[in-house]
Amino acid sequence: MPDHSPTAHDVTLCVEELRGALALHGITLPSLGVDLPSFAGTYTPPAGLVSLGNCNTTTARALAAALRKAAAE
Repeated sequence: MPDHSPTAHDVTLCVEELRGALALHGITLPSLGVDLPSFAGTYTPPAGLVSLGNCNTTTARALAAALRKAAAE
């Protein structure tokens, strides 16, 4: 059976794709990155998580507005 778990490279590409999409809306999540501990855990397969990090309320509201706008289109 093929292994479909994400590699660190896959997750890095995903982070860059998300960063680029957010930038199109003028949104920056400074802590956006690959959650490296998710690769070191005992998860089978490795989780390969994206760390969205913390953001201020202005950024959170901008993100919510962009998602609402996209959902309405």
